[in-house]
Amino acid sequence: MFVDSHCHLEMDSFEQDRDKVIEKSSEEGLDYILTVGTEERYFEKVVGIIEKYDNIYGAIGIHPHSSSEYTEKTAKIIRKYLMHKKIVAYGEIGLDFFRNYSPKDTQIKAFKDQLMTAKSLNIPVIIHSRHARDETLSILQETYHGNASGVIHCYSYDMDTARKLLDMGFYISIPGTITYANTQKATEVVKNIPMDRLLAETDAPFLTPVPHRGKRNEPHFVKYTIARLAQIKNKGIEEVASSIRENFVRLFLGQKHIGSDGFAGGGGDVPSPTLRRAGASQQT
Repeated sequence: MFVDSHCHLEMDSFEQDRDKVIEKSSEEGLDYILTVGTEERYFEKVVGIIEKYDNIYGAIGIHPHSSSEYTEKTAKIIRKYLMHKKIVAYGEIGLDFFRNYSPKDTQIKAFKDQLMTAKSLNIPVIIHSRHARDETLSILQETYHGNASGVIHCYSYDMDTARKLLDMGFYISIPGTITYANTQKATEVVKNIPMDRLLAETDAPFLTPVPHRGKRNEPHFVKYTIARLAQIKNKGIEEVASSIRENFVRLFLGQKHIGSDGFAGGGGDVPSPTLRRAGASQQT
């Protein structure tokens, strides 16, 4: 029933118990997980995970924190990985002027270059934007001219900004921070986002929701975020979870049909919603 539209299972935080975490997610009712590789060193781990579990999909891109490492060679490597039939998005990419781990001009160049690659390949983008509202809006509008395909991950701006992004064609993804105290701005955003443009995520291992705040975040904790979204929307949890699932499938799985071979050239349908290991027999 549930979907975690953004996490980082490839990170070292899950190195000792990754399979157990994934199995727990299955037990807790997760239909789909999207794991997002943000540096070149994670790309092969993402592939390993998505090839092991049929209903885990991947995204790759260079995070703004690491944009100083983005080169022409990196761009070629990314293009190769994007040919994998279970890599369903380019990201996360964007701008982060809060930490400024990479210079602003370097972030902007890497962001623009990666957006153009995604656009040329007709693949959805996952956008990271923190303390960079105006620059992000300007670059996205310049690139897509109101016809974007993608999601604003861990959304943190106001409703006015959300409307601009929705008008461009983006989905809005809400993390576990919506379960924290003093989230009036985020609550207002959730109230006003159309149900057919709303996603939920954990960003695991980060941003753990209440009641597990302070612990490592895990994909199945998305249920707490979805419960809070349902409360804000004054709707049932199953209704909201079902809508989010439909949105996830529409955005990320609608353009790619997954074959058993992984890379381009295979056929077949999107697997049924169960986090089984790749190659295991289908349940009836």
